[in-house]
Amino acid sequence: MKLLIKNGHLIDPAGKENTGMNVLIEEGLVKAWLRPDETVPEDAEVFDAGGLLIAPGFIDLHVHLREPGQEHKETIATGCAAAVAGGWTSVCPMPNTKPINDNAAITRYMIEQADHAGFANVFPIGAITKSSDGEQLAEMGEMKAAGAVAVSDDGRPVPSAGIMRRAMEYARDFDLPVIDHCEDRSLSSGGVMHEGEMSLLLGLKGMPALAEEIDAVRDILLAKETGAHIHIAHVSTKGTVEAVRRAKSEGLRVTCEATPHHFSLNDRAVEGYDTNTKMAPPLRSEEHREAVLEGIKDGTIDAIATDHAPHHEDEKALEYDAAPFGITGLESALGLSFQHLVNTGLIGLERLVEMCSSNPARIFALEGRGTLVPGSHADVTILDPGLSWTFDSTESKSKNSPFFGLEFVGGPVATIVGGRIVFRRRAFTAERAS
Repeated sequence: MKLLIKNGHLIDPAGKENTGMNVLIEEGLVKAWLRPDETVPEDAEVFDAGGLLIAPGFIDLHVHLREPGQEHKETIATGCAAAVAGGWTSVCPMPNTKPINDNAAITRYMIEQADHAGFANVFPIGAITKSSDGEQLAEMGEMKAAGAVAVSDDGRPVPSAGIMRRAMEYARDFDLPVIDHCEDRSLSSGGVMHEGEMSLLLGLKGMPALAEEIDAVRDILLAKETGAHIHIAHVSTKGTVEAVRRAKSEGLRVTCEATPHHFSLNDRAVEGYDTNTKMAPPLRSEEHREAVLEGIKDGTIDAIATDHAPHHEDEKALEYDAAPFGITGLESALGLSFQHLVNTGLIGLERLVEMCSSNPARIFALEGRGTLVPGSHADVTILDPGLSWTFDSTESKSKNSPFFGLEFVGGPVATIVGGRIVFRRRAFTAERAS
């Protein structure tokens, strides 16, 4: 099977290319880059990318696919369908399934279900501790052998510095990044939004920025002590951005991600008590949102991740205090990224591609991904920076998003996984070369 993506503009930060180039794909791998004047194979399917951007497949480091155990919210198949519709060729699901992904059997199951679905690649994240209870370490080596690319207890942050230190030492020996949802529950327990002026006005219990920052500083100090790789999930506060910036200046193995909702919205969005604005960490005040944007601009923040967290509509229909945390994000993320990052001039297209492809591949050591150099996996995200579109439908089973109805300029028009076109917008079709 051959596919030629022609007439597009290739941006590959890892391959150090930013130029007009045709990309030839054969048997699931990138075969060659061809100049526009070079002869193309006559037997190749052709995707005309004239006026479009060809990028290495985008990788989402932080999603929740809910399967096994919570298939009423999402399945691996529906989550992966949403991923490719949003321009993501690979996703990394957190272990908070039922049962918890704390062993090799569940890790293998998730990969097998994704293979069967045939949409995005799935690279599971295993638990740090058994049942994510913060006590006994999970079998990280076995999970890595089964396909896990990192470990995390996700929304149940490891409460003990002693356990986290042991986890980092253990993960370091398997060269696995440790991901932490930084939250000191002794400070944030019972909170449902950011602690500040808006929480007082709305009469809702707040979650202070300090709860995130204390845990982030703890993790960075432990990474310095152990030599482990710590990845800070969904950075949302000024203090966390500053702590990561300092850690990087010292050469520590510290990386981090930011979500589109944290750089798009502030805590004033909660004013209408829409439970689709309830997430953890919460939407912060404008000061913190601006700090996240600055961290994206100066390179402190490595990656954009969605933290896609589907919930059934009945669960989100509860009162604000009782509703679960989390929103969906796979299909709105790139529209929001264009709107708030690229179209404002904060960053360029190459930096966007870097944050969504080459950096995620580097952080989780996904060999042959995050680049389109010949020999790499043929995962491709094709973008139209001028595309006008409305976020008004979803492939996800859940619809808990505050962004429905928004109009965007810039977004994905086709997604290719393993050399197969698994998503394309109606106006962008492939045709057989004559």
